[in-house]
Amino acid sequence: MKKFWKWKNRTVTNQENPMPTEERTLFLNGTIAEESWFDDDITPQLFKDELMSGSGDITVWINSPGGDCVAAAQIYNMLMDYKGNVTVKIDGIAASAASVIAMAGTKVLMSPVSMLMIHNPMTVAMGDTAEMQKAIEMLGSVKDSIINAYEIKTGLSRAKLSHLMDAETWMDATKAMELGFADEIMTRSDSSEEVEPPAISMLYSKANVINSLMDKIAAKCAIPQNPDVQEVTGRSVDELQAALNAIKNFM
Repeated sequence: MKKFWKWKNRTVTNQENPMPTEERTLFLNGTIAEESWFDDDITPQLFKDELMSGSGDITVWINSPGGDCVAAAQIYNMLMDYKGNVTVKIDGIAASAASVIAMAGTKVLMSPVSMLMIHNPMTVAMGDTAEMQKAIEMLGSVKDSIINAYEIKTGLSRAKLSHLMDAETWMDATKAMELGFADEIMTRSDSSEEVEPPAISMLYSKANVINSLMDKIAAKCAIPQNPDVQEVTGRSVDELQAALNAIKNFM
């Protein structure tokens, strides 16, 4: 399996603490497990071995469109179980399964130009109605487990989180902070000034956009009622056609 993660470790010293410490950085880029971790005993263990090979705080940079929810769940659990602090930094996108991993951060920071997206889990199923029902129930259980991670981080109600997932919700850094998915907006590392978040935040819902578009189309296509036009009464088209057929029989 192609690795979607990379570690970068370095030893740092400073005047306040002359003892050298290890700075550990984990980069999660691209699709989370292009192949499923289901029934894979090697890849998850490799990730865990590398995670536990050192100690101290770690920084996790995320730029991923998501992927395998099984892999995301295991990585989330490993990071939650890690003894040191885990600082998550989203520098591009943390969507779908990647957003679940981000919730494991002791602190979650987002770039001012990054995005976070949550939605309902998806799968491919084939079979009869019984198999389809099993797939529906499985997706429901997976959604509940994902909501657990969001709920722990944000403190939002499960109903609110479920609605956001139903709508396939995209958040900029400010909106993610407002909803509790992120804690801070990243600034220049050499800047000592605190930057106020922008007053306007952005939340994009695919479902809401589609519904709004359909409402506008329906309004445009609606035929206005003219009160001056009298209602046409008489025979229906089917009745007239039946009468014509009857006349043909006598000709």
